[in-house]
Amino acid sequence: MRDRVVLVTAPKGGLGSFITRRFLETGATVVGASRSISQQDFPGPNFTALIVDFTKAAAVNDAVQSVITRFGRLDVLVHLLDGFEGGQTVAETDDDAWQRMRDLNLTAGFYVLRAAIPYLRKSGRGRIVAIGSLSAVEPHSELGAYVAFKAALTMLVRTVALENKDAGLTAHVVLPGTMDTLANREAMPDADFSKWIQPKDVVNLVLSLTAERASQVRGAVIPIGGRNV
Repeated sequence: MRDRVVLVTAPKGGLGSFITRRFLETGATVVGASRSISQQDFPGPNFTALIVDFTKAAAVNDAVQSVITRFGRLDVLVHLLDGFEGGQTVAETDDDAWQRMRDLNLTAGFYVLRAAIPYLRKSGRGRIVAIGSLSAVEPHSELGAYVAFKAALTMLVRTVALENKDAGLTAHVVLPGTMDTLANREAMPDADFSKWIQPKDVVNLVLSLTAERASQVRGAVIPIGGRNV
């Protein structure tokens, strides 16, 4: 990965920090973009922090263009940005909750895909990996808005894979279940952590999907559920 430029959205999250560090270890040039990020979060010459509100189309376009201006290319997009909100039935879901889940789980993904695809096509070996959720393929009570937009993101990425196969661009969605992160342990202290997914397993899957040897794999939707599946 030493000659590749990688854009990671939400690089500081529970999974994002693992993915960002792993790409940096491979020698890739990594741009980490979110609303709250600084150069000190991942010290080193190969990391660039980029503050972006991914729910704003113009901001996303400017961010991707700044990557191209600085590095001249974009080879990999790893899209992790999302938001979680539940506790309401569909009948109880208000407009604000619906819009928040739409903006964070679908619109942000659309904006960054639209902005990045032309440059990923020019790479000749562009790679897209979006992190979704196992809930995208099963209905869940009181998670209607979250599940609806996670499912929509999955179909959007698969469509991108179909539309861009002529340029050697691949696009995949990884659907993890509950991951063993500090935030999840704090939120669910009584859960059986041994059944949860180790972040390193998701990271290894993402790395394998962005490798040269995965060039013939397109539009994969890969569930990874630990011992709960």
